[in-house]
Amino acid sequence: MSAITDAQIRERLSSVKYPGFSRDIVSFGIIKDVRIDGTDIAVQMALATNDPKIPQAIKEQSEAALRSLPGIGSVRVLIDIQAPAQAAGVGATAIPGVKHVVAIASGKGGVGKSTVAANLAVALQQTKARVGLCDCDMYGPSISLMFGSNERPMANDENLIIPIERYGLKLMSMGFLLEDSSPAILRGPMVTRYTQQFLRQVEWGELDFLVLDLPPGTGDIQLTIVQTVALAGAVIVTTPQEVALIDARKAASMFERVNVPVLGLIENMSYFVSPKDNFRYDIFGSGGGEREAKRLGVPLLGQIPIDIATREAGDNGKPIMAAALDNPASAAFLHVAHHLRNTLPV
Repeated sequence: MSAITDAQIRERLSSVKYPGFSRDIVSFGIIKDVRIDGTDIAVQMALATNDPKIPQAIKEQSEAALRSLPGIGSVRVLIDIQAPAQAAGVGATAIPGVKHVVAIASGKGGVGKSTVAANLAVALQQTKARVGLCDCDMYGPSISLMFGSNERPMANDENLIIPIERYGLKLMSMGFLLEDSSPAILRGPMVTRYTQQFLRQVEWGELDFLVLDLPPGTGDIQLTIVQTVALAGAVIVTTPQEVALIDARKAASMFERVNVPVLGLIENMSYFVSPKDNFRYDIFGSGGGEREAKRLGVPLLGQIPIDIATREAGDNGKPIMAAALDNPASAAFLHVAHHLRNTLPV
C-alpha cells in the first residue's frame, strides 16, 4: 500500500466547496498545514468569519472527504477562526456596473506584473467577457505604452472620465494624463485621491471584469483599494527565484489579512526557450512558483515564458495576446483567463 501524500490530501479537499461559493476550500487558500503520520492525517485551516456554521460545515465535509481516502487512519481537521479584518469591511463597496474586480499584485517590482495584467485583460476579453483595465500605479504607469495610445481622456456631461478603448478593452492610466517625460510627483493624499477617481469617477459602464494593475509592494494605493473596493480576489505575480518569492508572500499576506481571497499565483519569466536550438533554460531557477503556490494553498495559475516577442509586443503598443495568439505566452495567458472565468462566473 503506497503512502498517503500531501498532494492526495489537497486533491481530496478540493472537492469541498466553501459554503455559499462555487469555489473549493483549497483555492480559497484556507489550508495552512498538512501533517501525515503514517496513515493518520491532521489538517490545519484558518478562516475569517463571524458565522459559526461555516467552519462547522467545512470541518464536517473535509473530514468526510479525507476519510474516503483508501488506507486512511485517523483524521483531524483543526480550524483557526478569526474575526474578519475590519479594514476590509469599512467602505468596501462594489463599483457600479462591474461584476468582478480582480487585483493583479506583486510584492516587488521587475517581475512583469503590468505585462501580465495587460495580457490577462486581453485574454479575458477574448473569452467574450467585457473587460476594463485600470492602471493603479500612479508613479510608474505603463499601460498607455503597452497599448500604444497617447490619447487624452475626455469627460462626459456627468463629469465622468471616458476611458480610452483599445483592442476591445476600456483603459485608464495616469500615463494618459502625463507627457512621456513627465514624472508623477504626488504625495500620499493625492495618490489616494487619484486612485479613487480612476475607480469611481471613470465611466466604466457594464463590465464582467475590471482588472487592476497595482503598483508593487504593500503601500498606500494597495491599502486604499482593499479598504474601499469590494475585490473578487487577487492574483499574485512572481518570478521563480527566492528573492521574488519572499515579496510575493508579503503581498499574499496583505490580502489575507484584509479578507481578500488570493485567486492564485502566476510565475512570470518562468523559462526561456532558445530560438536557435529549442533548448529550455530556467534562467531564474525552476519550481519556485509551484512550491510557493502549494505553501500558500492556492492554484499555480500559469507559468509564462520569458519571450522576445512578448517584450517587443509590449514595447510596440500591442500586447502579445492581441498580436500573436499562437505564441506560447499567449496560450499561457489564455489558460489563466479560462481559469478565472470558471472561478468567477459572469
